[in-house]
Amino acid sequence: MTRIAVLGAGKIGEALLAGLLAAGSAPADLVFTERHPERAAELTARLGVRGVEVPEAAAHAEVLVIAVKPQDIVPVLTALAPELRPGTLVVSLCAGIPLAVLEGALPAGTPCVRVMPNTPMLVGEAMSAVSGGTHAGDAQLAAVEKMLGSVGRVVRVPESQQDAVTALSGSGPAYFFYLVEAMIDAGILLGLPRTVAADLIVQSAFGAARMLRESDDHPVLLREAVTSPAGTTIAAIRELERHGVRAALLDAIEAARDRSVELGRAASGR
Repeated sequence: MTRIAVLGAGKIGEALLAGLLAAGSAPADLVFTERHPERAAELTARLGVRGVEVPEAAAHAEVLVIAVKPQDIVPVLTALAPELRPGTLVVSLCAGIPLAVLEGALPAGTPCVRVMPNTPMLVGEAMSAVSGGTHAGDAQLAAVEKMLGSVGRVVRVPESQQDAVTALSGSGPAYFFYLVEAMIDAGILLGLPRTVAADLIVQSAFGAARMLRESDDHPVLLREAVTSPAGTTIAAIRELERHGVRAALLDAIEAARDRSVELGRAASGR
């Protein structure tokens, strides 16, 4: 089995470890790093995976996954660079961080892959986009896709599209949660108990998502199937259009893309 080290055992790091274990990885083939001893002990007790320091993680791993916050990646790379063994594949899950930052901080020739996952990884339903660096070939990209396939779906994109991916699917779950929150509030406004409103909306969202995934129909056709002439749905959609919800969503996702670019520039010192 491939030996994998996860640097940073927050929610995403933990979800990846759990997914790898569920997919058949042996606990002995996995390690993680974690700054907080209590958190490390908790994960070891729950998952059976050892918490180690960066030098041991680098010595252990064939694939080294960096799952820290973007603002923390430079110190991690600085600590990692002198410990890295030739040929170790480095995978970054850090939003907005360009491959050039990884390749510039690590030993020459290090194969690097940039990934933008999202938080549904916590329930095994992530959407992850991968991009290979200068020294990462098809076999290494395929290995990363297999690893991430244990916690969801994977698509391969050129790095030039990663900021757009970050804005669309990386931040995407928050947009759905925001919409569900607003719809639950609307249910309360209309006189429904909060628990009933939440059940109605969450199940409706789940069912709609399954229809989108399993149907060959375009979202417009699925929406039109619910939209009867002079009915309740078209009255609601008219209000959404009148308030510019579609335009606001476009602007919001564009702003998220711009922020991803800013994070990358800050990490690059530009």
